[in-house]
Amino acid sequence: SEKYAEITHVVPENSGEWADKVIDPILRLKGDSIPVSRMPLNGAVPTGTKKLEYRGVPGNPAAWIEKLDFVKDANVSEPYIEYPPSCSGCGEVPYIHMVTQMYGDRMLIANATGCTSIYGGTFPSTPYTKDKNGKGPAWANSLFEDNAEFGFGMRMAVDSNRKQLKTNVHALVPLLSNAVLRHALEKGLILFDAVTREAKDHADAIKAFLAEEKLRSSGNKEIRLLLDKVIELQDYFVDKSIWIIGGDGWAYDIGFSGLDHVMASNKNVNILVVDTEVYSNTGGQASKSTPRGAVAKFASDGKKLGKKNLGLMMTSYGNAYVAVVNMGMDREKTALAFVEAEKHNGPSLIIAYSPCIAHGYNMQQAKKQSEKAVKSGYWPMYRFNPDLRTEGKNPFTWDVPETEQVAFKDYLEEEIRYKTLTLSSPVEAARLTELAIKDNEQRFKDIKHLSEI
Repeated sequence: SEKYAEITHVVPENSGEWADKVIDPILRLKGDSIPVSRMPLNGAVPTGTKKLEYRGVPGNPAAWIEKLDFVKDANVSEPYIEYPPSCSGCGEVPYIHMVTQMYGDRMLIANATGCTSIYGGTFPSTPYTKDKNGKGPAWANSLFEDNAEFGFGMRMAVDSNRKQLKTNVHALVPLLSNAVLRHALEKGLILFDAVTREAKDHADAIKAFLAEEKLRSSGNKEIRLLLDKVIELQDYFVDKSIWIIGGDGWAYDIGFSGLDHVMASNKNVNILVVDTEVYSNTGGQASKSTPRGAVAKFASDGKKLGKKNLGLMMTSYGNAYVAVVNMGMDREKTALAFVEAEKHNGPSLIIAYSPCIAHGYNMQQAKKQSEKAVKSGYWPMYRFNPDLRTEGKNPFTWDVPETEQVAFKDYLEEEIRYKTLTLSSPVEAARLTELAIKDNEQRFKDIKHLSEI
């Protein structure tokens, strides 16, 4: 009879009850044996569990951002996302890796259904993790059609909790006989709007002082009630960084009305659109982000209309930060856009060029193709920062040369999504290519107009 090697440990030993009783049997294809009662009542699963499929070895942090002088207080010693099970060469992951490295210790993520939600939270493990202090991104997946509203609700909830915390601290301080705690809380109010390392360290110190005061709490009922409420809300001494993340199928199409509603608000939320120009997760269907002439599902004879200019549309609100970025072309300018967006006290939108296997070329060439996208005039890189107006400056910053450095046709010929039409219908392909070139020129003219206002 045939003999097979016995598998003793799929996940490392002593990885915890969740790993032993849920992850291990699922990886052994024995998930049907897990009772429903073993599932968490609140729907939350332990973080940092994806590495258990890799012998528990931690992933690598995006340490390169530490060298950027405009990035402050980033934790680059530990990653906040590791081993995301995306396609090899996925152009979305580097953006998420970078932004979590910058803001992961105080980050809330509302994630639209799509590729980002599949590699971001496929049960039972998650690539999102936490640092040695137990801090990391809080991640949740929403429906395709309401993710912007979902993230907007997170912002509203955080604002409400911070308002309650501030009110209760103001009420508690004059009643305290503990001078150390009183002074700590007063300083906490001074630092209330700061997100610096000093503010974070002081918030941790306040938690320790509150815990000590709880143990020695007097019989004064009013003080006890106020103290309990402040302890309940103590995680909000430092503001949260709210990020709404999804692909172009969500942002340009199905979830556009919600995204537009959020961008038309004055709330401090950040939206990251990882733009693959198709519905990548469901097989590559055309979206309103798909460029003219590209072949995709539901556009098998080439998309007849041009790509929606989402960035330009959102600049019309005037108060919203908007950036169109491409990490393969310039990761420093990309990182700068993320820093400016997070700093902006209002809605922000970052549209990120994201190479995808649906484009039909070797993903090892993704960086070169990303550069061609910019240099051919197809993907303009810019930042629209309303905060510059207060300094008397033009809010628009152009991050690429205005002249074409690579022929647009050289960019097209690398990708099967364009070459397919050339093979099947060369006359139509030539017609759409000429129109696509005009699209590029018009896009530049429209955006250039912003820089001249």
